[in-house]
Amino acid sequence: MITAERKEFDEIRQMTDPHENVLVAGCNTCVAVCLTGGEKEAEQLAQQLRIARNHDGIKGKVEAVTVLRQCENEYLDSISEQVERADIVLSTACSIGPQGLVFRYPAKRVAPAMNTNMMGYVKEHHVWTEYCAACGSCLIAATGGICPVARCAKTLLNGPCGGSQNGRCEISPEVPCAWQEIYDRLAALGDLDTLKRIVGPKKWNLSNSGGPRTMKKEGFEP
Repeated sequence: MITAERKEFDEIRQMTDPHENVLVAGCNTCVAVCLTGGEKEAEQLAQQLRIARNHDGIKGKVEAVTVLRQCENEYLDSISEQVERADIVLSTACSIGPQGLVFRYPAKRVAPAMNTNMMGYVKEHHVWTEYCAACGSCLIAATGGICPVARCAKTLLNGPCGGSQNGRCEISPEVPCAWQEIYDRLAALGDLDTLKRIVGPKKWNLSNSGGPRTMKKEGFEP
């Protein structure tokens, strides 16, 4: 899932203080699961803004509203009245949310309350680790189901670098070497011969290196 963390409050105030009426728009999907931008967090941020702005004598209102997903117009349409009343909309969604609001309400100022981190796997309660880089050309069938693009610091496709020591990455002893994990996984499956195959140059044009991507489900009309 997509993970995100809230920006520093001072940065949020710099974006919102010049405007009287602020709408804090929450998102009840990914950021709600990681407890950073759902309904509860959006209301908490709104209340924090109310207190700070009242202390500083800033006029106007701070409202809060939450939709199921900010990445779909049908949910953004449901808050049109609240958006209309606002001078600025502060989104607590991942970075898709504020951009979706801009697309849907082009006349409105929109600001992000969050820094989007990664596509993460839940390793344990409230701990997420990046397992996918959304590179557009998945090759984990050849690497034991472990992604070297997201999990190798150098995104190596044909084995580890010379800096790997004792199964740990050279960037930090806290980071496991992805290729050690791939080797161990393939060994356990009896598939080590897979490593003898050379992976050719990756099609990076299928990733965001090739520009913004669009996916359309064939057979369905808008």
